[in-house]
Amino acid sequence: MKSLGSIRRDFAPWNDPNAKPYIQFDNVTKKFGDFTAVNNLSLTIFEREFFALLGASGCGKSTLLRMLAGFEEPTSGRILLDGQDLRGIPPHRRPVNMMFQSYALFPHMTVENNIAFGLKQEGMPKPDIEKRVAEMLKLVKLEQFAKRKPHQLSGGQRQRVALARSVAKRPKVLLLDEPLGALDKKLREETQFELMDLQQELGLTFVVVTHDQEEAMTMADRIAIMDKGEVMQVATPAEVYEAPTSRFVAHFVGNVNMFEGKVAERTANTTRIKGATGAEIVVDNAAESSKGADIVFAIRPEKIKVSSKRPADTVNALEGEVYDVAYLGDMTVYHIKLDDGQIVRASALNASRITEDPLTWNDRAWVSFRPDAGVVLTR
Repeated sequence: MKSLGSIRRDFAPWNDPNAKPYIQFDNVTKKFGDFTAVNNLSLTIFEREFFALLGASGCGKSTLLRMLAGFEEPTSGRILLDGQDLRGIPPHRRPVNMMFQSYALFPHMTVENNIAFGLKQEGMPKPDIEKRVAEMLKLVKLEQFAKRKPHQLSGGQRQRVALARSVAKRPKVLLLDEPLGALDKKLREETQFELMDLQQELGLTFVVVTHDQEEAMTMADRIAIMDKGEVMQVATPAEVYEAPTSRFVAHFVGNVNMFEGKVAERTANTTRIKGATGAEIVVDNAAESSKGADIVFAIRPEKIKVSSKRPADTVNALEGEVYDVAYLGDMTVYHIKLDDGQIVRASALNASRITEDPLTWNDRAWVSFRPDAGVVLTR
């Protein structure tokens, strides 16, 4: 069986019918007065999984995290951790730790004292604290900064201190609420890979809340796309991107083109879709749609080719005019206004420094794609 996208690691307990979920949200609802932040949500997360809750502000992802941490209680439903119902258990009694976006470091304490704080609160013997702090400093590569205070560190270094303090108590689950939001773009990208390596080295379960699609796609084993307190899809990053199950998910993750129309003809392997303006395309993966049904063909920009001449031996080729061009260095993005008025976004990788078929504003152009390059959506 071929996989959608690359595989980051050989780890997929969600595909094993005998695997037992480590964290379970069982028909969980959370209301604040008349507002429903989480609506009858069920979700399972497995041990050692790096799981991401992805969605826009107000979708309920942080509320879900706070309920798992114990800062909020569900209005109804259950949250289980390793088979134990967490209802009524205060935050400090739960085998979880939470790392906030602000890091919440003590400004008057040194790095090593910040890391040691939680261990001292638990009454760990001093020699054991010193040993654990040394382990954490080495883990996050901050040994030489042990005596510094937070204001003497860069943003990335403060983030590492907060991370070391969070994992020093060896929680079963580490919760991360927008952990990289305060970092600049380049440092954020570097830290994403560091977090992935750290999570696998520690063997902990990480649950991260983020609104950054790239962050979730980079770090997570699986992603839950959330909207209005509900989970819209749970899947691996490649599956979410290549096989979205709804228009919402297709639009939310990455860029996408939508070709709307009706099923004009169905064969054993392909489906012909006729648009409102008469344009036709032939696609695979049409699910169970029947003749005359309204469907949408969703296709990513990088799956579409742009050329000045109609490609030979291509079943799907539509003509239009170059509406916009954006050169981004590693790729060029084209907006092509088709003759029926639809604007199609296509991206081409700049694999060489010289363009063989240069196109610019107002040029006539063709967009083409394979029948299996996208996915048919019925909702």
